[in-house]
Amino acid sequence: MDRLRSPGGCPWDAQQTHDSLAPYLLEEAYEAFQAIEDGDVAALRDELGDVLLQVLFHARLAAERDDGTGWTIDDVAAGLVDKLVRRHPHVFGDVDAADADTVHRNWEQIKAAERGSASPVASVPMAAPALTLAATLQRKAARVGVVPDIDLDAASAWFRATPTVESAGNLLWALVAVMRAYHLDPEAALRARARAFRDEVVAAALDPGETSA
Repeated sequence: MDRLRSPGGCPWDAQQTHDSLAPYLLEEAYEAFQAIEDGDVAALRDELGDVLLQVLFHARLAAERDDGTGWTIDDVAAGLVDKLVRRHPHVFGDVDAADADTVHRNWEQIKAAERGSASPVASVPMAAPALTLAATLQRKAARVGVVPDIDLDAASAWFRATPTVESAGNLLWALVAVMRAYHLDPEAALRARARAFRDEVVAAALDPGETSA
């Protein structure tokens, strides 16, 4: 990366910024996610390399800053080590944690203290895909007893009577809540159906007599 960004390196790499690279960070993460879904461990190794490249690229950009706000890949790694030690006091300290649920609660409490916010949703990335965002907000809010008032039948009837963006959002929000109640991941469920439909379309293209979709 140093060679690519230095004089005489790659013209394309030399032009990149954090903003221009942002879409690639998402794209590479999704490709790694797909390798996991496909159960392709060999592809996952390759895709994780692409994800790592994005980390290295952003760190290199930050290291080039001359305004006193820069940092290096070593700073990224050191910060991660500090965070892992800090958030695992049951391993590196004297805190007892008998099960994974206790570990998770401790983790969330430590995160809240670090961020200086008591809000359970303060750290939720609002740029996440909509279904993931809804499920994450509902899950984190439920930990402090805030549960959405959901009537799926009413939401569905309201949408049919008033098919607007707002009513569609309310219907999807209700569906997410219902799926969470049954311990189902709405993002995974929709992705599974989408992948099944893709396979149906591919099969139909191979067999023109097949019309089901």
